[in-house]
Amino acid sequence: MAFKGTETEEIYRFKKTVRNVFLILLALIVAIGILKCFYTVNEQSNAVVTQFGKVIKVNTAGFYFKAPWQSVKKVDMTTHGTSIGYVINNDGQKGSYPIDEANGVMITSDFNLLNIDFYIEYRISDPVAFLYNSKQPDEILRNITMANIRTVVSNYTVDEAMTTSKGQIQADIKEALLKELEARNIGLTVVNITIQDSRPPVEQVEAAFKAVETAKQGADTAKNNALQYQNQQIPEAEATADAIIQKATANKEARIAEAEGQVARFNKMYSEYEKYPLITKQRLFYEAMEELLPGTKVIITDGNTSTVLPLDSFTTSAEETTED
Repeated sequence: MAFKGTETEEIYRFKKTVRNVFLILLALIVAIGILKCFYTVNEQSNAVVTQFGKVIKVNTAGFYFKAPWQSVKKVDMTTHGTSIGYVINNDGQKGSYPIDEANGVMITSDFNLLNIDFYIEYRISDPVAFLYNSKQPDEILRNITMANIRTVVSNYTVDEAMTTSKGQIQADIKEALLKELEARNIGLTVVNITIQDSRPPVEQVEAAFKAVETAKQGADTAKNNALQYQNQQIPEAEATADAIIQKATANKEARIAEAEGQVARFNKMYSEYEKYPLITKQRLFYEAMEELLPGTKVIITDGNTSTVLPLDSFTTSAEETTED
């Protein structure tokens, strides 16, 4: 009986130990959960609180409490910077090589190439729009900045962009960026934009001058070929035009002569017709029938003769007599 009592007491102690461990773990979980419901926001950030995917509030610097089913995203509200046309090293100094020549080289209004380096300072103006209105707001800002830089620089000559108009170029770009960022509503705003350096791209300019020279030579060659072709074609065209004019003049004179001959023939025929109308009508009729029916036997009768002799026998006999 003493053995059974000892075994029961050990089981009781084990169960008590398990219960105590469970209570301690439960207390730790509850404590951690309670601690996670509290959060702090520093002076350089904002906190966006969402509940089931919906934004319910934005907190500035301070100590706050949230429900366990709510989530918090902190957004850095300080000013950030990015470069266009050159590399910024980890120590904040400008690198020796451009990031992308295509992004650093601009064309001016007088069709010259210019390599301009810019530094853009920006910050988050609306943390909610920054988090939820676009997927990559920083990349969007960079793209529209490069687009507006090219547009503005193209309005100035190369001398103005390198010397006297730098301040105006910066102001124009900033104004255009602010308007576009407001329209896109990605939660970013531009604080400042500065031209770091502007210089002609030596390699690109040399290549451009070579391209211009090649184009000039090609233009001269094309012009010479065109002049040669012109010198060949103009005499041929003039000779063809003269031949056409001469042929037309000859046709004109021939038709006029033919028309005058027909008029004279008609006038002569009309004078004969006035003298002998019936005979002239018959003659015209016989001549028309001869033209319409060539090779046909012609028989002339007054309608009362019972025996009809063909006219061609007399004609043939007359022609044979004449030939003999």
